[in-house]
Amino acid sequence: MAENVSPWNLYDELIAGVPDDVLVTDYCLGTHWSYLEAECGMGVSFTTRGGSSRNDKRDLRGLSLREAAALAKSWCFEEASIGIAALNAWYARRELTDALGATYDEAVDLPDGTVRKIDAFELYRPEIAAKGDAKVTVVGHFPHVDRIAEYAELTVLERNPRDGDTPDPACEYVIPEQDYLFMTGVTIINKTAPRLLALAEGVTTIMVGPSVVMSPVLFERGVDMLAGSVVADPEKTKFAVKTGAGQFFGEALQMCSIRAK
Repeated sequence: MAENVSPWNLYDELIAGVPDDVLVTDYCLGTHWSYLEAECGMGVSFTTRGGSSRNDKRDLRGLSLREAAALAKSWCFEEASIGIAALNAWYARRELTDALGATYDEAVDLPDGTVRKIDAFELYRPEIAAKGDAKVTVVGHFPHVDRIAEYAELTVLERNPRDGDTPDPACEYVIPEQDYLFMTGVTIINKTAPRLLALAEGVTTIMVGPSVVMSPVLFERGVDMLAGSVVADPEKTKFAVKTGAGQFFGEALQMCSIRAK
């Protein structure tokens, strides 16, 4: 990204692509996940805490989807979580993702003989391992991220570091030297995505998780793969968000990946 381009441009482009004549019908800011349902469909995001205090106390039902999506720009990360869910209510729909050549729930054979559903880390394993000395950074401590250390030099950037993690301000020093970058979709919510993508110029970049906005606008920012999700069952999604129970992945949500052309 050119230095004179505002980081807000990413958000403005995403929001501008959402119609203003589609209305919000329901939403929920859950403990772990959030959803927003509109006349066109449903989107989800990770419920991200922190940032500024929550000031928008409106009932979003009946509001235009574009206006709800504008909450993605809020510095209250809970409000932004709803905004990202609103963006995915529009972008993460099969009719749009199909047209972009999306792959859904692709089975992946793991080295230990097991098979699991689509996983961006495992999809890239053969390519990364073939390099022999690849440097890989993951933004966000994903489950089983340590597996990458079996075949590459791994750095995990984390806002709340665990043993072995590196504090996320190190991104300025680490990312430009990497071969591969996996970024959690939460970086869109907490507003770090534009800077991380700028640092990753020339680095193979994959955005991962249900908070990834499934829009080709991100390909224009250098993303090579969007590894997010579409809502497969709205009722199961509502149940999982509201109760923290149910099978969120694999039943409520269908994992989805799209590669840049």
